Amino acid sequence: MEGDGRMEVGLAWLLRAAWIAGTLPILVASIPSSRLSPVHGVLSGFASRGKTLQSSSQKLTVPQSFFSHFYLVAVVWTTILLLATWYYAYKMAPLDSVSLDYSTIASHLTGGSHILSLHKSRSTSAQHRYRVWRPVFLLLLMELHVMRRLYETLYVFNYSSSARMHIFGYLTGLFFYIAAPLSLCTCCAVEVFNFTADQVAEINVEGRDLLSITGSDWWGYVKPITKLGWFEWIGAAIFIWGWVHQCRCHAILGSIRKERTGEYRIPHGDWFELVSSPHYLAEMVIYAGLLVASGAADFTIWLLFVFVVANLGFAAAETQRWYLHKFEDYPRKRRACLPYIY
Repeated sequence: MEGDGRMEVGLAWLLRAAWIAGTLPILVASIPSSRLSPVHGVLSGFASRGKTLQSSSQKLTVPQSFFSHFYLVAVVWTTILLLATWYYAYKMAPLDSVSLDYSTIASHLTGGSHILSLHKSRSTSAQHRYRVWRPVFLLLLMELHVMRRLYETLYVFNYSSSARMHIFGYLTGLFFYIAAPLSLCTCCAVEVFNFTADQVAEINVEGRDLLSITGSDWWGYVKPITKLGWFEWIGAAIFIWGWVHQCRCHAILGSIRKERTGEYRIPHGDWFELVSSPHYLAEMVIYAGLLVASGAADFTIWLLFVFVVANLGFAAAETQRWYLHKFEDYPRKRRACLPYIY
């Protein structure tokens, strides 16, 4: 158990280092200083795609339709993590005999979930059982998100054959959708991996049928989720709010692309009346929901959220500049991604 704790701490710090390394260049490039304009130029070149990609900057690019790769990888990886974590939680952290009263939840939210104390009172602690089921809930939300994004990429967006994106942005996207789901379950990822490896070994040695392992107690798999606290459900409500609006905004963008008139027009409707990149704003809301649902106690998820906000804020500013340059009658009241602020 102690070795697992050290590995989980190591995994958490590795992910944190990655999110910090990804966020810092964006923050530096966002500083309005002429001395930093070369940094801004390089980063905007890496991040640009589709309409914001300069026609003269086609080197080291891939088709923008490769966006589907992000979400295909995300769906497969998130599904694997979700199923493995869910089964581990069901077998090793049952909540049926645990009463998650307000004092237990309050203790958990005020420090009981810190990853450095993960090795303490593992198998019998109510707080630990609660901590294990929380990533199941987070991964369920993430699964809902990436499955919709995969559908939209395949059937809602109609990417032009000439639309490109930089290879660096493509590789960053692949990394993100591997690291983000993992960041939601770092508190038990190593335990889940070891447990799953043991289960697979038992199948190979004893020839056990997979159905006998999963069993037919479907309510037993779902019931513990209903015992989670207010933070999870408030976070889920915020997540769904952003999820629904992103779906609407993507439908608006998709309808523009379907027209195939050769000319891009100003989008209208839903959050487009407030900001130029409402789908980015909705993505921020989605990850804010995940942060709240996590109890806002995991520093790794905080860094994931900061990266999402910094990255999409930077991209939204580039999109805003494109709109203002492209359309003389563009609504000046629209901000880039934060209504009335930015």
